[in-house]
Amino acid sequence: MDRRTMIKGAGATVGLGLGMAMSARSYARIKGANDRLSVAVIGVNGRGQAHMGAFTKVPNVEITHFCDVDSAVLAKRAGEFAARGNPAPKTEGDYRRLFDNKALDIITIATPDHWHAKLAVDGMKSGHHVYCEKPIGIAPAEGEAMIAAQKSTKRILQVGNQQRSSPETRQLLALVQAGELGDVYEAQTWYANNRKTIGKGQVTTPPANLNWDMWQGPRPRAPYRSNLVPYNWHWFWQYGTGELCNNAMHELDVARWLMGLTYPKTVSAQGAKRFHAGDDWEMYDSLALDLNYDNDRVIRWNGQSCNAMLTYGRGRGVLLLGTKGSAVVDRNGFELYDLAGKSIRQVMAKATSETTGTVGEGVLDVYHAGNFVDVIRGRASALNSPIAEGHISTTLCHLGNMAYRTTSVLIVDPTTGKPSSAEAMKLWSVAYEPGWEVKA
Repeated sequence: MDRRTMIKGAGATVGLGLGMAMSARSYARIKGANDRLSVAVIGVNGRGQAHMGAFTKVPNVEITHFCDVDSAVLAKRAGEFAARGNPAPKTEGDYRRLFDNKALDIITIATPDHWHAKLAVDGMKSGHHVYCEKPIGIAPAEGEAMIAAQKSTKRILQVGNQQRSSPETRQLLALVQAGELGDVYEAQTWYANNRKTIGKGQVTTPPANLNWDMWQGPRPRAPYRSNLVPYNWHWFWQYGTGELCNNAMHELDVARWLMGLTYPKTVSAQGAKRFHAGDDWEMYDSLALDLNYDNDRVIRWNGQSCNAMLTYGRGRGVLLLGTKGSAVVDRNGFELYDLAGKSIRQVMAKATSETTGTVGEGVLDVYHAGNFVDVIRGRASALNSPIAEGHISTTLCHLGNMAYRTTSVLIVDPTTGKPSSAEAMKLWSVAYEPGWEVKA
């Protein structure tokens, strides 16, 4: 039911665009070898591994560069990549040298959250197409900068909400739009994991293999802590955005997409708590979020990072409640129910994706990368997750964090997403290290 499995048939060519299969040979006949696109992966320790796996499966695309501020991780991933039979990538510790390389076509961003907007904006301004992991920034103003940069540069920018490229979820979207569930009035979304304590870290000298100054990048400088890198930065406000932007964004994005919604009227966060009290984790690990819309529609998220109890047999997912029936959907398929709660139809993905792991690799990454490349080449007319949509979904998560941090119910402008609270608006943007500002 949870299906924490990796992509099946890794050597197979996976469908592109809207999921229609095409062989590498037939694809090459269309574009030719001279149109091969070159890719640089920035941030290779976590989600970057999923980027490597996805783009190596897109025909006529070659990963040529890896970039990371940790020299040990960079060497390890490059060696692993070559050992799998791929051409050995060139390695770089400073992204700016990559951006000076006009032979590169695409950059993918799988860094910590505080780097996303800076790399995306600078990448587009240097002439590169960008595939950027969610969240698109650590504050809504960064999303606004990315939208402005994309409009001015005309570069292609895909946000890594990979479930938007799921053939099964797109099939459910068509059913919802056709009225199969009637009026969908509520979405319940969730995420469950069993994260352990991060303990008490010490201020210390960073390891020799880590360029700590470059790791901090746009953020104001601070001392290195022993329990921050490579993953626990998620739980520090200086660099991270909490479980809302880390995981809720996926399901909130799917829910509002299926329901045809954008910004809510009100946002509230309840039940926030820290399971492992006394460690350095600065924020909630458990939280219930309510997004209330016009016509009494609501999207709810229940996050439990330290209790992996499943919901409907799934570690993450979306339940749609409608006047004619309901549906449960996750990355690996969906199930329809009648009003009595009886299952009437089940559609399972032919190849599966990881659901709650930190790499999160699977076939959806390949579909999503394929759609991105198809748009670059003019073979598809629209991105499955353009920046305008990514910005709305990221902002929903930021609003949840604002409600949590200000301990208030936010009244939101449904056209801009901005809260009326002056205190919350202080969190709409962030401070930068001088010289590292995000400028569209």
